[in-house]
Amino acid sequence: MSDTTRTAAVSRETGETTIEVTLDLDGDGDSTVDTGIGFFDHMLTALAKHGLFDLTVRCDGDLEIDDHHTVEDVGITLGEAFQEALGDKRGIVRYADRRVPLDEALASVVVDVSGRPYFVFDGDFSQDRIGDFTSDMARHFAESLALNAGLTLHAEIVAGTNAHHEVEALFKSLARALDDATRVDERRSDTPSTKGEL
Repeated sequence: MSDTTRTAAVSRETGETTIEVTLDLDGDGDSTVDTGIGFFDHMLTALAKHGLFDLTVRCDGDLEIDDHHTVEDVGITLGEAFQEALGDKRGIVRYADRRVPLDEALASVVVDVSGRPYFVFDGDFSQDRIGDFTSDMARHFAESLALNAGLTLHAEIVAGTNAHHEVEALFKSLARALDDATRVDERRSDTPSTKGEL
């Protein structure tokens, strides 16, 4: 393992949200999350737990309007934290492909920590809402994260009849793929690209 600490602390303040995020890529899966949206907190906690990231997220958003700005801006801020924590990406695995089931639901995430932001999503959610969380915001969170972390990210809801299960499988497959792709490969001392940088 590199001696370099792969951590970040990122803040974002707009007329819609005030957000503070800290991230340790080489953590134990510990998290403290408070976005004001119970199900979203649950998903971010799962992201940390299954990705073995230490994560804090605090967001004060305009939830009197809806959940959109909170979820989008947390995705943006967390994406910036990933990019900062990864630094020059020296020695990382770079690619990962994970499928995760949750009962009847199955989600898939393929990621390239490429420095070239690109997002593709395929699939539908079986219900429009999960508590105070709009199901499609799971897709938008993944997109905001990918575009701000510099990821090429392909995500898919493969199967499911329950939106809670579908979104949770998506977050867990995202966590496992990010954990795999951002790990340091002890065999590699350079950046994993023929260009010499990502």
